[in-house]
Amino acid sequence: MSYEDVYSSWKTHPDAFWMKAAEAIDWVEPPSKALFSENAPLYEWFSDGMVNTCWNAVDRHVEAGRGEQLAIIHDSPITHSTKGITYRELRDRVASLAGALKAKGVGKGDRVIIYMPMVPEALEAMLACSRLGAIHSVVFGGFAAHELAVRIDDATPKAIIAASCGLEPGRVVHYKPLLDAAIDQAKHKPDFCVILQREQEVAKLVEGRDFGWHAFQYGVEPADCVPVEGNHPVYILYTSGTTGAPKGVVRPTAGHLVALNWTMKNLYNVGAGDVFWAASDVGWVVGHSYICYGPLIAGCTTIVFEGKPVGTPDAGTFWRVIQNHKVKSFFTAPTALRAIKREDPNGELIKEYNLRHLQALFLAGERADPDTIKWAQRHLRVPVIDHWWQTETGWAIAGNPLGIEELPVKIGSPSVPMPGYDVKVLDEGGHPVKSGDLGAIAVKLPLPPGTLPGLWNAEERFRKSYLTQFPGYYETGDAGYIDEDGYLYIMARTDDVINVAGHRLSTGAMEEVLAGHDDVAECAVIGVADQLKGQMPLGFLCLNKGTNRPSEEIVKECVKLVRNQIGPVAAFKLACVVDRLPKTRSGKILRATMVKIADGETYKMPATIDDPAILDEIATALKGLGYPSQ
Repeated sequence: MSYEDVYSSWKTHPDAFWMKAAEAIDWVEPPSKALFSENAPLYEWFSDGMVNTCWNAVDRHVEAGRGEQLAIIHDSPITHSTKGITYRELRDRVASLAGALKAKGVGKGDRVIIYMPMVPEALEAMLACSRLGAIHSVVFGGFAAHELAVRIDDATPKAIIAASCGLEPGRVVHYKPLLDAAIDQAKHKPDFCVILQREQEVAKLVEGRDFGWHAFQYGVEPADCVPVEGNHPVYILYTSGTTGAPKGVVRPTAGHLVALNWTMKNLYNVGAGDVFWAASDVGWVVGHSYICYGPLIAGCTTIVFEGKPVGTPDAGTFWRVIQNHKVKSFFTAPTALRAIKREDPNGELIKEYNLRHLQALFLAGERADPDTIKWAQRHLRVPVIDHWWQTETGWAIAGNPLGIEELPVKIGSPSVPMPGYDVKVLDEGGHPVKSGDLGAIAVKLPLPPGTLPGLWNAEERFRKSYLTQFPGYYETGDAGYIDEDGYLYIMARTDDVINVAGHRLSTGAMEEVLAGHDDVAECAVIGVADQLKGQMPLGFLCLNKGTNRPSEEIVKECVKLVRNQIGPVAAFKLACVVDRLPKTRSGKILRATMVKIADGETYKMPATIDDPAILDEIATALKGLGYPSQ
């Protein structure tokens, strides 16, 4: 079947389509139907089925005779170690941890916060919770104590599972003092904590509250899988909200299983026994969907990587991992690829490795600029697939479904909507715009299985954030357009569409042009307040390693490029060279914060920022350009 056939079969008979996909999952009691719309616009999927996530991700593969296959490969260039865990070993380790949690009173519906680095035990903790029907909430390891405290108060966990430390190139991140401070600050107190002591740092345990990982499990009875209803939450994942308060995205069990399993074959073209690697972190949605659950549900071998794209030890580390572990499908963020490209612009390090098993590279997390895609295509010689999704959706809204049909790649587009997503581009009044016109991207309700049915304990906030702006639609918060072939283009967050003298312009389109300059490794464009035109675009340029031309010359050329390719209407005249851009730990550029600095507004330090010192560097650069102007 072609993509068109598959998409139209979903559109014609959505219930039948998803019931068919559900057959690939092991059910304790199969659902009577796919969609439950009694509480529309709050939809649910497979609600009356009974199922267990951990069984589908672990036990069933052992039962099917594949217990000796590797489930997890842990590769840590920071500790110079690699280890493999088979499906049988994973089942036994998860059942043991679940048994210990159960013995301490953790059961179905209880919340457990997980605060861990990139080690296999992080996945074991997630799976042990889902084995019991407990709801986990993974908080990015090393998150500030205040932010962790906010999540403790929102999720009210019975227990917290953490590690003594995390490891970054050249430094140890002390997790335990952050955890202790967060528990002190939080109104809600967990009953107990489980601490994985790493050899790089042994943390001090609080008597009566804290238990060491191994001692905690000593002599316990392993736990069996607990069946839960299809609409029972498997996890809560906090994503930053516009108000500064985190939003707890809820992921329902059955839809999550069905959707992720469907994507592994149809989107990523991998199956049982294949090696899949998502170079992300368990603290982000990619880590949930495609380090832990998706690959394991499909019976793949998943890679847990503790390192960075550059500096552990060099810009060739990704290619070493792909070669050594025979990775078939690789998924990373454009920002990681840009970091590699900046260090190794001619792809010399790629030539040192044998990447013959690699079938495709997938990019997501933010817009993949055409220059980075072309660089990867040229040096890797495999399909480079941009795809687009969000924490809220849990899997791709739009992509190129390699397992169904490899569609022509249009650089700058994440391709076409996946089954389940009826994507529209709307004007401010909620009316569809014509092909090629910029507008707000929205998805017609209901959203497909695996997407958020709501926010944790915040139904009103869910409605207001996603369902109110365009009744009958889910508002993505992204702006873009659909071309005459049905390909979607994501140009910016809705907030990043700037209004220059009445012209609505995409900062993403300008970034695309700037990234095409030979000396530019990475860039960002923001809209700053202007008395005459309302807003003016301002560019930040990071240069390739080894560039030794005057910055003023490069800025002049970049201004000319935007003028030539977008036109004088863009009024692009201001740009500066900076050493780095402020980003979240998942690689998203903090454009909104940069705008606030430029406009002289007060701002809250983003909880997810990778290095707060970069904001001072940006402020200095802006000062040199005369911003803020007040």
